[in-house]
Amino acid sequence: MSDSLYQLFARFFIFYVPLLFSLCVHEWAHAWTASLKGDNLARDQGRLSLNPLVHADLLGTVFLPLMSIFMGLPVFGWAKPVPVDPSVLSDPRKDMFWIAFAGPLSNFCLSLVGTFLLAVLYLISGVLGSLYIEVLSTTLKAFIYINLLLGFFNLIPLHPLDGGKVLARFLPVEWNWRLEQWEGYTSVILIVLFVAGGFSYLALPVHWLSTQLIYLAQFFV
Repeated sequence: MSDSLYQLFARFFIFYVPLLFSLCVHEWAHAWTASLKGDNLARDQGRLSLNPLVHADLLGTVFLPLMSIFMGLPVFGWAKPVPVDPSVLSDPRKDMFWIAFAGPLSNFCLSLVGTFLLAVLYLISGVLGSLYIEVLSTTLKAFIYINLLLGFFNLIPLHPLDGGKVLARFLPVEWNWRLEQWEGYTSVILIVLFVAGGFSYLALPVHWLSTQLIYLAQFFV
């Protein structure tokens, strides 16, 4: 296997696999919370699952992340939004807040799980070869970073991101309605900003926090 092909495969395993899993957990968390609040629409459509096929978005889950890996760019993506029927919720404003917040919260929880697994890996490093330690630790560090990035990105208070629905809990209904009308425009703006590197400012606090979690994993060892 050539060095370039090996590096491509390594980037796929280290970055794409954690991203795919994290996106599935994110959407599952939305579906599970919606079901908990009395809305079974997502469950009935098979979205209460960790199967990547039911959550995959051709652009955000397949094309963009794989293109980023191939070109050596930062790997990022998204999945298909989970459908929600607000009309069956007992308190739509409050319930939609929790359904929306469940996604980013799941990513923050996964980052803590990754920190714990990294600490365990350091503890058993003596019984594993250096190559395995390097690959697994790099993967877990990427897993921590990706989940923090997904969590903070989705909390940006704009529709169609989760942050827009979280913010809606605290806005007058008319204000939120007007923001929702701009959803198509903000979606395009977000994609353009990402491609142009506009989220590099968001990456700064994410990088700092992921570094602190990695230090935390090392500290307990």
